[in-house]
Amino acid sequence: MLRTKLIHPTISQALAASGHGGMILIADGNYPFSTRSNPNAEHVYLNLMPGMVKVTDALEAILTAIPVEAVHVMQPDASVRQEPGIWADFRRMIPDLALQPVERFAFYEMARRPDVALVVATGDQRLYANIMLTIGVVPPEKAE
Repeated sequence: MLRTKLIHPTISQALAASGHGGMILIADGNYPFSTRSNPNAEHVYLNLMPGMVKVTDALEAILTAIPVEAVHVMQPDASVRQEPGIWADFRRMIPDLALQPVERFAFYEMARRPDVALVVATGDQRLYANIMLTIGVVPPEKAE
């Protein structure tokens, strides 16, 4: 049995193969997965029905398995005057890193980059619930 909360075999395999600098997209149910993500990335569809699984559920599991060195989020267009409520959840879950907002179409281009190794589709209905994680470094264990 694994010690991490993450037990999804395909996600675990994709993370293990990614390494430092690899990127992971976890996206809401409105995200255009087939046209706005790296076609060579591992795609995992957890969008069982509207509202299930949430982006924060997938994020919680993934954060138990990897270090993260950067966090990018999809920025709403200028007509949206408030930041998306889910950003507060992201900050609570990843308190040591600043969220880096990226304009929507630039975010789509980022998601198509070859270093995006994993794309996780969720059924989250919250708007702008899209997050891109950059995998960090696992430091060497200290010698005793």
